[in-house]
Amino acid sequence: MGVLNRPEDIKSYGYNDDNFPTESSQLQLETEESIRRAFFSYTPESPMPTPLASIELRKMRHVKYVLGGIDSLASYWTSLDASKPWLCYWILHSLDLLGYKIPEKLAQRAISTISHMQCETGGFAGGPGQEAHLAPTYAAVNVLAIIGTKEAYDVINRTTLLEFLLRVKQKDGSFTMTVEGETDVRGSYCAMSAATITNIMTPELTSGAAEFVGRCQTYEGGLGGYPGVEAHGGYAFCGLAALELLGRTDVLNADTFVKWSASRQMSLEGGFQGRTNKLVDGCYSFWMGGVFPIIGKMLESLDADNSVLDFVYDRDALQEYMLVACQSKTGGLRDKPSKSVDYYHTCYCLSGLSLSQHQMTFRHDLKDIAPGALSALLWAEDVEKRHVVGSPSNLVAATHPVLNIRMEKVKQAFTHFYGQSAKDVIEEMEIEIIHA
Repeated sequence: MGVLNRPEDIKSYGYNDDNFPTESSQLQLETEESIRRAFFSYTPESPMPTPLASIELRKMRHVKYVLGGIDSLASYWTSLDASKPWLCYWILHSLDLLGYKIPEKLAQRAISTISHMQCETGGFAGGPGQEAHLAPTYAAVNVLAIIGTKEAYDVINRTTLLEFLLRVKQKDGSFTMTVEGETDVRGSYCAMSAATITNIMTPELTSGAAEFVGRCQTYEGGLGGYPGVEAHGGYAFCGLAALELLGRTDVLNADTFVKWSASRQMSLEGGFQGRTNKLVDGCYSFWMGGVFPIIGKMLESLDADNSVLDFVYDRDALQEYMLVACQSKTGGLRDKPSKSVDYYHTCYCLSGLSLSQHQMTFRHDLKDIAPGALSALLWAEDVEKRHVVGSPSNLVAATHPVLNIRMEKVKQAFTHFYGQSAKDVIEEMEIEIIHA
């Protein structure tokens, strides 16, 4: 499939305003035109089409761009003063996906930085001296897992982390992002992810959590931030991923969720929008593209054929959008051609690229040996369905479809926090792969 090799003028796949223009429809048409210009040289419309095989992920330029954010940032980044663990995560995860070996000196700096953001009463803050918050807690745990050393893991005070998670847990099963803060489904995912990686899942922590997420499903089929609000791609992933970690995706109406998710892929652009009647955005390559491996597992649980995923969304079109429309020639990835690159979009474009290249599937046949949180180890790539648009060198590392850190880093973290029980699952998975 894909967009670039369609025989028709790709404009025919664009938005139709029915001769009733609005501000939103005009922005959509302008966005489509900018993407058509980016795509043009690769399409049959061009007098001398550029071969699709020549499309290249500029890995070293992206590495250089990301490394540039380590020692200094432009003044406008001060708006993220309360998001320092996120900056660490976006940078380190991008480097990890690009296959760049994180130097020891950088790893030590990251450990020191994150350790200064851990609060005495548990959890991590967005910066030194700030209050603990679920979002930077999620990012901090992922950063330490990416570094993947005993020194990094030992930064986490698991006792106080659990105490913090329980303090922000609400009676209705939801989580506030900070003590007495706002409630939304991001909190459910951040809490479940941090607890899963560090092996602190408890019945008290998980009680009612799945039911709250289930109440966030809207009439459209997607998930909103909390019950009664509009479905949104970021919340949809967070809610679905939280349910996957809880083992409770059954609380959703799968049919409407799949329909809503598939409908977020744009016909002309190939990328995803986050909400109905909104513009395409490169970050949704992960936030929306990331729901499909979990959807695949849901369908298998319902005795459906997982191969249907090949038709639910267009992997080629998504990769084309990221590689042609979202890359900057000087490094970094962006929302769309009219926007500037940043570390957030670089991280999530690469994460979405990873999941669209590597078809991640769940090993249902081994679930009896991996109860509870250990089931996160049962995700593996179906190598026969690996698909890379453009140059074969465009392949990036495989990321975990639920936790969004490299698969190998998940195994290392689980080995540390779960001990022999995790080693047994990993060994069984590797034996099965060898036999296959």
